[in-house]
Amino acid sequence: MKNKTKLNLRIQRNNNLNDIVYDDTAGPGNGRHHYQVFLKGNEDTVASPLLDIQFQEGPRKDPRSVSGVLETDLLEIVRHRLQCFQLGEYHTDENAFALMHIEEALMWLNKRVEDRAERGVLGTMNK
Repeated sequence: MKNKTKLNLRIQRNNNLNDIVYDDTAGPGNGRHHYQVFLKGNEDTVASPLLDIQFQEGPRKDPRSVSGVLETDLLEIVRHRLQCFQLGEYHTDENAFALMHIEEALMWLNKRVEDRAERGVLGTMNK
């Protein structure tokens, strides 16, 4: 990571197990494209991250783009995990509400993709 910055503006401010850092270099659309998750207090350069996330950087059709995961990939993983909990002994109303909103977020993100595909601009920097 070039410009490592700790993610401090989190909704969940207390009782976190982990710290999140990101490369604060703005990419296309002002997005940040590289994140790492560390055990709390171990985000120095020597510690190995628990998770290293490289987001897609640049249009999906551009061969010069950096391939990576999409927001929807991560949401689908969390969606599946919550669905599994809801089928077991750890089902809760809070999980059900979270699941509902994750599915709504996926719906809106998919709408954006479908709209861009219909307009012929999916995979480009065109609006």
